[in-house]
Amino acid sequence: MINPQQIQKILFLDIETVSEAPEFSELETDWQSLWAEKTRFQRQEESPEDYYPKRAAIMAEFGKIVCISCGFFSLQNGQWEFRIKSFYGDEEYELLENFRELLSRLHGFRLCAHNGKEFDFPYLSRRMLKHGIPLPGQLDNAGKKPWEIPHVDTMELWKFGDFKNFTSLKLLAALFGIPTPKDDIDGSMVGSVYWQDNDLERIKIYCEKDVITLAKVFNKIVQSKLPEDFELINIQ
Repeated sequence: MINPQQIQKILFLDIETVSEAPEFSELETDWQSLWAEKTRFQRQEESPEDYYPKRAAIMAEFGKIVCISCGFFSLQNGQWEFRIKSFYGDEEYELLENFRELLSRLHGFRLCAHNGKEFDFPYLSRRMLKHGIPLPGQLDNAGKKPWEIPHVDTMELWKFGDFKNFTSLKLLAALFGIPTPKDDIDGSMVGSVYWQDNDLERIKIYCEKDVITLAKVFNKIVQSKLPEDFELINIQ
C-alpha cells in the first residue's frame, strides 16, 4: 500500500500523438522510402500509403507529440487536490522544452502512465533527442539498473507478472466503476481532429481526462486511502 507522502511524488501523464505529415504523399521521397522499409513486415499486403494514416502517429520516427497532460496529488489543509497542466500546440519543440523545464523542477518525482514503459516514456525521449533537447533525469535511463528508473506503469502493475496480458485504461476504468474518459473522442480519432478539424483544445481536454482516469485507476490498484472525488486544480 502506498502512503500519502509517496503518492504526492508521482507525476501522472499522458501524451497525444499524430503523424508528422497529414498525408503520406506529403512526405519527402526519402521519407516515403524509409516508411515503406520500416513497415514492410507489419502492413503485409497493405500499401505504404494506406498504412501511413493508421500507424505513423505511434512511431516516434514518423509522428509528433501535440499534447502532454500531467497532474499530481497535493494535500492542502487536509484536502486532497489534483493539480493538472497541459502542454499542447503545433510546435513540438516548444511543448517538449516546457515539459522538460517542469520535470527539472520536480525533484524526486516518479512518472506514471498507462503502458508508459512501452509508449509514452520512450516516445517522449525519442522526440526530445530528435529536437536536441537534453533528457531530464526522469527520462534518462542510460546506465541505470531497472529498479533505479523512476517509472510507474499501471498496465504493468495490473499484469502481476503476466506478460501476455494487455489491458486498456478504458477497460480498467470500467472494471473499477470509474467514468470513461472516452466520452468524446478516442485515440484513433486524434489524427483527424488535429489535421482536419484543427481542434487542439478538444485534444487537450481528451488528454486531461485520460490523466485524471489514470490517477484514479492507480489509486484503485495500489489501494490508496485517497478519496475517490478530489478537487481539480488547473495550472496555467
